[in-house]
Amino acid sequence: MPKTSARLLSLLSLLQTRRDWPGRLLAERLEVSPRTVRRDVDRLRELGYPIVSAKGPDGGYRLDAGTELPPLLFDDEQAVALAVALQVAATSGVGIEEAAARALATVRQVMPARLRHRIDMLRFTAVERPAVRPRPPVDGEVLMAVSAAARACEVLRFDYTPAPRTGAPDGAPPAGLPPRRVEPHHLVTWCGRWYLVAWDLDRGDWRSFRADRMTPRTPTGPRFTPRDVPGGEVAAFVTRRFEGYDDSGGRPCRGEVILGLPAATVSRYTRDGLVEELGPDRCRLVLGSWSWTGLASAIGRFDADIEVVGPPELEEAFAHLARRYTAAAGTDRRQAARPAHDGHSPR
Repeated sequence: MPKTSARLLSLLSLLQTRRDWPGRLLAERLEVSPRTVRRDVDRLRELGYPIVSAKGPDGGYRLDAGTELPPLLFDDEQAVALAVALQVAATSGVGIEEAAARALATVRQVMPARLRHRIDMLRFTAVERPAVRPRPPVDGEVLMAVSAAARACEVLRFDYTPAPRTGAPDGAPPAGLPPRRVEPHHLVTWCGRWYLVAWDLDRGDWRSFRADRMTPRTPTGPRFTPRDVPGGEVAAFVTRRFEGYDDSGGRPCRGEVILGLPAATVSRYTRDGLVEELGPDRCRLVLGSWSWTGLASAIGRFDADIEVVGPPELEEAFAHLARRYTAAAGTDRRQAARPAHDGHSPR
C-alpha cells in the first residue's frame, strides 16, 4: 500500500480526471479498501477540497466547485503549459500583467526542482505586431460580464464609445445616445484586441464591437434563442469580416487582369484569387479586395506587365496609383538632383 501522502495525491488526481467516481472503482484503482477511500476523502476535505458524496449502492465521489481556491495538482506537462501561458499573458490585451507575474511566481515556488529548472531554462520575449495606434487594455470585469451574458443567452445592454475622429482622444460615450441592445454570441481576439460578435437587435444584422469601448449595463435583458453566425463557424466568420468579405462570401471590389507571369508562379502567392493559365508566361487573375485601390496595390506587387480586363473602377484605381507613384518618383529625382551642402557658406 502506498504511503498516505502519495495515496492522497493519487486520489486527487483521479477525482480531477472525471465527473463522478464510484467508491468501489476508486478503491480498486488505489488498491485499498472502500473504508480507506472514505478516510482519504475526509482528509482531502480538511485540506479544502470540496468533494461531494453520492449515497446509495452505486454511490461515489465528485470534486465540486468551492468558495475558496484549494491547493491544485498539475502533472509536469500541465505545469509547464501554465507557466508558458502566464508569461505570454502580457500580449492578451487584458490588463492582467501584474496578476499573471504574481501567479507565475506562486506556481514556480511550489514546483519541484526538476520542473523549476525546466521553466527557468525557457526564456523568451513575446513580441507584438506594431500597431498604428496603441491598444487600450480591456477591463477584465467587462470581459466577464459580456461572456456571462453570452453563456446565459441573455440580451446585453451597453454604452458604446464610437471610434474617435482623427486626432481626437478616446472619451466617454456621447451623451444622449441610447444603449446598444444585442444578443451576444461570442468573444474573440483579433490582433491583440477583444471583440464581441453579436446580433444587433436595433439594426437587424451581425455586428462586432470592441470590448475596450463597451460599458455593460445591468441588469441584462431577457433570454433569447441563439442564432447561428453566417457560415456556422465563428472563427471563419470573423476572419472573413475583418478581411473585407461580405455575407455572400465575396469581397465588394472584384476585378480581373491578365499578368505576364506563369500561372504556377501567381498561384503560389494568391490565396483567395482564381488563376487561369493562358500560356507559358501569361495567366488570368480574378481577385477581390476591400477597396479598388487596395486591389490595384495587391495586383501591382507582381513584377509583371498588367492588362486590366475590368471593371472600369479597377482601371481608375491603377491610374490613381500611377499618378501617386509618379509624383513620389519625381520627388525623389528632385532631391537627388539637389547639390550637396556641407553647412558652410561659400566664400
